[in-house]
Amino acid sequence: MTTVETIRFKLHADVDDAEFQQLNRTMEKEYLETRVGFLARSTARSADGEYLVTVHWASPEDAEATIAAFFAAPETQAFLAAVDLETVQPGRYELIES
Repeated sequence: MTTVETIRFKLHADVDDAEFQQLNRTMEKEYLETRVGFLARSTARSADGEYLVTVHWASPEDAEATIAAFFAAPETQAFLAAVDLETVQPGRYELIES
């Protein structure tokens, strides 16, 4: 069953949006797309600057393995440096309809 992860967050005040969008694309290509079970990812931004990322995984185990390694992976460090980690709000769902 497909697992959908959501992550809501804001950037550090000194991070430019265009710079972050490049970091976001790079991290996705270099890290997420290489992970077992990765299916799809989308990024959205609200008017007040909050980001919402949704990631689809083949299984909850694939999602868990990726997040367990995410914070230590070299490919994610520039992305993480831009994110205000105190604002991160994760969620995990089972897809019931596509």
